[in-house]
Amino acid sequence: MDFETRAIHEGQEPDPATGAIITPIYQTSTYVQDAVGEHKGYDYSRVANPTRHALETALASLESAEHGVAYSSGLGATTTLMHLLNPGDRVVLIADVYGGVYRMTSQVYEPKGYRFDYLPAEDFTNLAEHLDEQTRMVWIETPSNPMLNVIDIRAAAEAAHAAGALLVVDNTFATPYLQRPLELGADVVVHSTTKYLGGHSDVVGGFAATNDPTVAERLRFLQKSLGAVPGPFDCWLVLRGIKTLAVRMRQHCLNAAEIAAVLAQNPRVERVLYPGLPTHPGHAIAAHQMRDFGGMVSFLAESPEEAERIAAATRLFQLAESLGGVESLVEVPARMTHAATADAPFAAPPNLVRLSVGIESAADLVDDLEQALVPAAARSR
Repeated sequence: MDFETRAIHEGQEPDPATGAIITPIYQTSTYVQDAVGEHKGYDYSRVANPTRHALETALASLESAEHGVAYSSGLGATTTLMHLLNPGDRVVLIADVYGGVYRMTSQVYEPKGYRFDYLPAEDFTNLAEHLDEQTRMVWIETPSNPMLNVIDIRAAAEAAHAAGALLVVDNTFATPYLQRPLELGADVVVHSTTKYLGGHSDVVGGFAATNDPTVAERLRFLQKSLGAVPGPFDCWLVLRGIKTLAVRMRQHCLNAAEIAAVLAQNPRVERVLYPGLPTHPGHAIAAHQMRDFGGMVSFLAESPEEAERIAAATRLFQLAESLGGVESLVEVPARMTHAATADAPFAAPPNLVRLSVGIESAADLVDDLEQALVPAAARSR
């Protein structure tokens, strides 16, 4: 079946008890057993829940994975993946990693003896030179957050595997509709389902998928043992969201491409960061490994003060953290989502503005940005 069909039907058969076409919300903590140790596949909802099982089955299918595990948040998924490692193990991450991941690695796990090195995107072209026998995991985002850097997944997988390391790809920005890292050699793919998969800014969740049965078994054990599980209603909301993922992503991409092209011509914009632009250094790789270029656009304003002024001046683009919803959002990463990296050598530029381009009218969104880019003094005349 094609992607769009699987998003609607995989793991989501009509309810056998009632015929309900939508997967029920099994809002229960426990399940009555037929006899001691004899149950119908479920005994306690931290361990398993039918609504969660439907979501895990559907998302695994979309990522071309044999195994999928859902979590209470993207960071819940990340925390669990870190438990595949031991103190002393080394992890190489893309430098412009999500601020929440950097906060976790630098302030939670590093003090416990884990080793983390942050590699600029341009150095991934010779990744093998930066790996050693202590490296157990390579962690990339592509496109990355917030600089929209693009990493060659297949090349990164080959380098990681040659060093005996796992390659984990955060696929949140691209979604499985645009990019499937497991098909390119990655070992694990991770998502914040809060973003495009949910798609409506009304749920928080996470997900990890793999084709490695040993990794999958460990992730399920850790899901049960650490307890970062999503509730059934949250799973239901993400299930609802993925049914329209394909059509939403097509519109996100169309709108983002138009906005990036307009911003690139605006004299008040220093630089536009969007993989769909031919001038983007990762454009050729993105065109090869992605179906389209996504709905995220970042740009450099003339100054940090100007970045904050623009973010405050938009009307349709709402000033808020997060991304991937049907509505458009704007933020200044250095002061918001990536404030945790402010003292790092790879901190987000203070004049960077990040846009999560929604599915509103592209013309209205362009008008909104153009009026926000007009200097305050000029608007007052």
